[in-house]
Amino acid sequence: MNFLNLWIEWTKEAFAPMGAWGLFILSFIEASFFPVPIETLLFILSLAHPENALFYAFIATVGSTLGGIGGYYIGYVGKMAVLEKMFKKEKIERAHYLFNKYGWWAVFIGGFTPLPYKLFTIASGVFYIDLKKFISASIISRGLRFFAEAILLMRYGQIIVDFLNKHFNLITIIVVVLLIVCYWIYRKYFR
Repeated sequence: MNFLNLWIEWTKEAFAPMGAWGLFILSFIEASFFPVPIETLLFILSLAHPENALFYAFIATVGSTLGGIGGYYIGYVGKMAVLEKMFKKEKIERAHYLFNKYGWWAVFIGGFTPLPYKLFTIASGVFYIDLKKFISASIISRGLRFFAEAILLMRYGQIIVDFLNKHFNLITIIVVVLLIVCYWIYRKYFR
């Protein structure tokens, strides 16, 4: 059993008995530094109590958004210690400009896909993306992800868990590509 599997098993044992509170805590810490995905607990709780799946999605969204704000401040405070020692000021300013211009989309994509969301929360603080943009992108992306999973779990149960475990990366890549294409079409033809 590899190290991540040990973490996942430990997470289930530590947080599942706490129910919704465990999900909130896991969602919070996962968004800022913890390596185990929220779905580890969201799926367990939603399968055990499908009638509460939407409530669990709400808890995961709120916990993840608040944890993301924690990750944002980790990046914000830590940037001086890391960035300014490694890169020239001009490069940092260029990265800041690009992240501010496209940061909402970066946070949205990071929040919706299986990419480690904590990287996007910390990077948002490092490049001081507007906090309101960060929060809105977090709420929308995490909410869409967790509520979609909850609805699918309510409807299909264990079948959808097996399907998502097998195809989640591909599905989210397709969705992100579609979003990028829609954004490009909007920018090209409607702005």
